[in-house]
Amino acid sequence: MKKLTIRSRTSEVQKVHDQLTPLIRSNGYSEDAQFAIRLAVDEAIANAIWHGNDSDPDKHIVVEYEVDEEAVRVSVRDDGPGFDPGTVPDPTLDENLQRPHGRGIMLMQAYMSEVRFNKEGNCVTLVKERKCERPRRSAS
Repeated sequence: MKKLTIRSRTSEVQKVHDQLTPLIRSNGYSEDAQFAIRLAVDEAIANAIWHGNDSDPDKHIVVEYEVDEEAVRVSVRDDGPGFDPGTVPDPTLDENLQRPHGRGIMLMQAYMSEVRFNKEGNCVTLVKERKCERPRRSAS
């Protein structure tokens, strides 16, 4: 796995995509898969910045990633104390529909093949399996 450490700032997110996106493309993932991965990674990093690191720009986020023809795997770990994902309110309940936040985990789960949290709750691992998706071929 490759590793990248960024500061806990939204301006740092592009550094992750600058390294990850070319690998995803070179392994032939579809535009839909690329969108799904980018969205999930953005949500994971946003959660790490705002919730895990409490928006402290001096804290760090470690992103580890591996891309091959079978799957894209990305882990996002923050410096925070962690949380229990089971305590996150269901964003689809009527009382939560108007809330401006609270859909990140749901989006990650909707777009990725697998989303899992470590025991401490300060690291999320995202997996996008290729499964039925066929590799793109270059136009000749």
